[in-house]
Amino acid sequence: MKEVYIANIRTAQEVTEFFMVKSIAVKIGANKKQYLDLMLGDKTGEISGKKWDVSDEELPSLSKIKEGDIIKIRAAVTEWNGLKQFRVMRIRQRATNDPVDISDFIKAAPEKPEEMYAYILEKAENFQDEDLKKLCVKMLTENKEKLMYYPAAQKNHHAEMAGLLYHIKRMLMNGERMCQVYTMLNQDLVLAGVILHDMEKLNEIESNELGISSGYSFEGQMLGHLIQGVKTLDRLTTELNFPKEKAIMLEHMILSHHYEPEFGSPKKPLFPEAEILHYLDIIDARMYDMQDALDKTDPGEFSERVWTLDNRRLYKPGSVGK
Repeated sequence: MKEVYIANIRTAQEVTEFFMVKSIAVKIGANKKQYLDLMLGDKTGEISGKKWDVSDEELPSLSKIKEGDIIKIRAAVTEWNGLKQFRVMRIRQRATNDPVDISDFIKAAPEKPEEMYAYILEKAENFQDEDLKKLCVKMLTENKEKLMYYPAAQKNHHAEMAGLLYHIKRMLMNGERMCQVYTMLNQDLVLAGVILHDMEKLNEIESNELGISSGYSFEGQMLGHLIQGVKTLDRLTTELNFPKEKAIMLEHMILSHHYEPEFGSPKKPLFPEAEILHYLDIIDARMYDMQDALDKTDPGEFSERVWTLDNRRLYKPGSVGK
């Protein structure tokens, strides 16, 4: 059984263990020699790996290793730019008699998909606004199968099985509380925006049923989930005979929730519900990335650098709150 997890490895440690391949490629280094570039994972996280000076004789066996495969490696744990990395010495594919449990390798949301889906669907069914109710219930029911396993990203926040549901659920919980504080907000509109804002990630990202993404679809690469989302809303709100103002406001919420042009939003939020949607999204993403980094950090120590958080090293208190 698996004994060494990515969250627990330490620099200068030597590891012989099974990991899942997230990406694999043979590349040419600055010295003109071939090397193997890997991203490996288990349920606790991911780590990059390098096998230097790959010979031509090794290429046939290495070419058989694909994304999603379980492999066994022997490697030294090194550090590069503040991040741990494997220097791989030996590598082989999983044998049929290897004692491997697939649950050790799948990063999954900490709640059951069925329960998260039921929670989200109930919120939509309780909307007072009939237009928003019909739209959100339709989107949720038609996409139920994918929602049971889809990640919210290929990498970074909520890149895990059922991560999209987990992201939506926590945003809904926060959104309800925000509406209690800022009473001018239209709660149905805020919560509808939460349910719909990332729904087109189901078509932007390519993922298997373990929640492992292999990349982005053609349309996802060409348009991205914000534009895909606006296209879908335009079609559905027309089908459902939405009032024009309400339809455009929803489309604006999808289009503006990344806030900045460099992150894909050509417009900044122009009304309070759109503004709060952006902050609900960014709060949940950052709290996820912080928790993920600190789960791998000993009390009283600093985490590895988290590039999604401006390359910060986070501190995990040793005694505060105990």
